[in-house]
Amino acid sequence: MVRAFVSRYFFRLLGVFLLNVLYVLLTVFTFVMIEPFVKLLFRGTLEGLSPVSAFVMDKIAVLVPLDNLSRSMVVIIVCAVLLFFLRNLAAYGSQWVMAHVRSDFLYRLRNRLYDKMISLPLGYFTKQSRGDAVTRAVNDTQEVEYTVLTSIQKFLTDPVALICYLAFLFYIDYQLSLWAVLLMPVAFLIIGFLAHLLKRSSKTYRERLGVLLAHVEETLAGLRVIYGFNAQERAYRKFARLNQEFHQNQKKVYRQSYLANPLSEFLGVSSVMVVLVIGGTLVLSERSGLTAELFITYIALFTQIITPVSNISSAFADFRRGEAAMDRIREFLAIEDNVEDSADALPVEGFTRDIHFHDVSFSYSDANVLTHVDLTVPKGKTVALVGPSGAGKSTLADLLMRFYDVSGGEILLDGVPVSRYRVADYRRLFALVSQDVMLFHDTIYNNITLGCPATMAEVEEAAKAANIYDFVMSLPDGFHHVVGDRGVALSGGQRQRVSIARAVLRKAPVLVLDEATSAMDTESEMLVRQSVEALSKQHTVVMIAHRLSTVQHADCICVLDGGCVVEQGTHEELMARKGAYYQLVISS
Repeated sequence: MVRAFVSRYFFRLLGVFLLNVLYVLLTVFTFVMIEPFVKLLFRGTLEGLSPVSAFVMDKIAVLVPLDNLSRSMVVIIVCAVLLFFLRNLAAYGSQWVMAHVRSDFLYRLRNRLYDKMISLPLGYFTKQSRGDAVTRAVNDTQEVEYTVLTSIQKFLTDPVALICYLAFLFYIDYQLSLWAVLLMPVAFLIIGFLAHLLKRSSKTYRERLGVLLAHVEETLAGLRVIYGFNAQERAYRKFARLNQEFHQNQKKVYRQSYLANPLSEFLGVSSVMVVLVIGGTLVLSERSGLTAELFITYIALFTQIITPVSNISSAFADFRRGEAAMDRIREFLAIEDNVEDSADALPVEGFTRDIHFHDVSFSYSDANVLTHVDLTVPKGKTVALVGPSGAGKSTLADLLMRFYDVSGGEILLDGVPVSRYRVADYRRLFALVSQDVMLFHDTIYNNITLGCPATMAEVEEAAKAANIYDFVMSLPDGFHHVVGDRGVALSGGQRQRVSIARAVLRKAPVLVLDEATSAMDTESEMLVRQSVEALSKQHTVVMIAHRLSTVQHADCICVLDGGCVVEQGTHEELMARKGAYYQLVISS
């Protein structure tokens, strides 16, 4: 991820680097002004300046005469202010360029994560919670911004400053600077050990945050059940336990993170004190070319090292902390979809004969769900899938729409294995009405036109086909009525008829109704039955139902039990056999 970041923004990062070099050089020249200023202040002369200070003052003297003490001091102060202004302008320029880099990188990363989230294989959520996916897509992204990107920015700035400052300090007095260099590895070793601990704690922190958010999401989705069973106290106790675990880990991460700056600053100040003692001894002994004025400049510049050393240390710690978030994001983006286009995938727009399940078996997580299923769905016919809960009806529908690929056997579309077709093209052949109706917090119009832009006239026709038009028109805002979160403003039957209208508008050749009447009263069921009978004249319909009254007019009823097809035929044929279907009917 870091390599891709540097590659994409190489020239902008180079600009940030060069502006930082300019910033450091201007800072050095600003501190160069200290020596001549102190000499003028205490000795009244510019004689005996160090070569660098003498060079700078000679260049200034070409522009402005330095023929008296007062003018010289004013010129030095004005030059220092001007240099200080320019250094801060360079610093702002660096931040201005980096702002685009950070914002654009996060914009692209969020898009990638969301695109991945909406294309995850369905099986992913049998092992992982939705809360964990949200944590990776939102919280881990923020963590990358606050730690990794900030660290990279510091790595572009502070090493440059440190090298330039050290180079100038060695130029002033190499013996004194050697002591400073010898003290630095100690600081880096201590901060490095802290960073290692921080990365390990941060990984646990991200995982526990995902568990906590998953529980919150689950609670909000199941409020009706929680209220109905007076389970608020139990839900709260579980949240409090998870929150306590998260709190303890979060506290540990914060304490380790907050230790980096004060520890590095303490080590930096300690280094300054050592340099003061050694440098002061050299000045007083007069065994070195280090004058008192130059030593003041040296100390002023040496104190500037504390900030980049501290920043590098904290950036290293932050980067290690952010690596945990980056690892989780990389894992998320690396999840492979088990249903993908082959290299020579074919386009498909429809079919002319049938869809045939040939000896299809399917297992997930080592559990057999379907075994040796043979079933034909002729074009223009209605096929009903019935059987007890867990018989494999919904799984069969998922395989039909290629949400999963079969474990054994094959599904054929007009005799061609569906794995040969482009996934997106193949799925356009189907419109789904699920038992778990999902309406978004939006208008009825936008919920019906989801993924299928249409005119109001087309939406109205779809609503009429689903027997929901009259109800919608009775609402004050009609099709612009907002249905609330997950369609809470509508009844179960109304939500499902809106979902049917959405499927009708898609104009797909095959309509899949997965328990489409599960939440409906008798009147709503009758309306849906009328809709299905009308739609079956124009579509191929695959219907999954517990209410057997809705499937009696199907062209073929397929009875599943234990993942196997045990009977097939019309309602009359199956009732005459008095087998599994007959038992389901008389027991319903």
